[in-house]
Amino acid sequence: MSLQTTLPRNPGPSWGYGFLLWAERWWPRWFFQFMLKVGTWVGFAFMPVPRAHSRAYLSVVLDRPPRLIEQWRHFLALAESLMLMLRTGRGAVVHCQLVGENAAAFDTLVCSDRPALFGTFHFGNSDLLGYLLGARGRRVSILRLRVGNSDDTRLLGKRYSDRVSFLWINDPANLLFELKAALESGASLALKCDRLEFSAKNEPFHFLGARRLFPFTIYHLAVLFERPVVFCLAMAGAERDELRVISSPVYTPDPAAGREVNLAAARVHFQVVLGQLESLVRAQPFLWFNFIPLNPVAPDAVH
Repeated sequence: MSLQTTLPRNPGPSWGYGFLLWAERWWPRWFFQFMLKVGTWVGFAFMPVPRAHSRAYLSVVLDRPPRLIEQWRHFLALAESLMLMLRTGRGAVVHCQLVGENAAAFDTLVCSDRPALFGTFHFGNSDLLGYLLGARGRRVSILRLRVGNSDDTRLLGKRYSDRVSFLWINDPANLLFELKAALESGASLALKCDRLEFSAKNEPFHFLGARRLFPFTIYHLAVLFERPVVFCLAMAGAERDELRVISSPVYTPDPAAGREVNLAAARVHFQVVLGQLESLVRAQPFLWFNFIPLNPVAPDAVH
C-alpha cells in the first residue's frame, strides 16, 4: 500500500482544490462567491460529523443552540480562509497589518535573528502566518499533519521553499528527532496549540467557561532550548488579501530560574493567550474552525 493511500484526506474530491483555483481565476468574482456559497451548502449537507461538532462548539460559544444558517456560516468562513491560502500559494501578495498593544514587541522579535517558537490556533487566516514569517526572511519549520490532498500546503511550500520547511506530525517517533534537529539548527518553529491529537504535554486552562485541556508542548520546548514564545492570530482585513495580525506578549524563559519556575510563568502566559483567543472567538465565533470535538473539560484529578 502506498503512502498516498494511507494518509488522511481533506473532505472533497481529489480535483477540488485545483477546480477552486481555476474557477476563482476565471469566473467573475460575484459569480464565484455565489457558487462558493452554494458549494458550502453542498459540503455542509454531506458532512454530518463535522456538522455535529460545529453545532456542539457553537452551542457553547453562543450560549444557545445555533441556527442552521449560523452553522453554514461556520463552514463558509473555513472555505473563504482556504481560498486565501490557495491564492497566496498561487502568488497573491498578502499584506499584514500588526494591531494591538503587543504589535511592537512582536515586530521586534520577528525582525531579529533570534530563533523563536511561534504558536497559533485554527482561527481565521492564522494558517498563513508561518509562511509569511518565511517571507520576512526567517527560516521556519512548520508542524503540519500530512494529508493526501492538500494543494494549499503544496503550493505554499513550493512558493516559500527557500525559507519554509515542514515537520510532519503523522509519525510522532520521528517527529521528536526532527524537532530537536530543527531547533538545534537555529530554525524557528510554527505550530498550532489547540488540538490534542498529537500533543504529548497537555494541561488544563480556563477557556469558554470551563477548565479545558490544551497542548502545552510549546513551552516545554521553549524552556529546554531557551527560545522565546509568542502567539499570533490573523483575520481578514478591510481589503482583499489583507490580514490583521494580533499577537500575544512575548514569553522568554529565564535560564537562571530553573525548569519549574519557568513552566509556572509559562502557564500564566498561556492563560493570557487563551484569554485573548476567547475574546476573539466570542466576538467572531465562526472564525474558530472547530469541526472536531471541543477541547475536553479536564478531569477533577488533573491540576
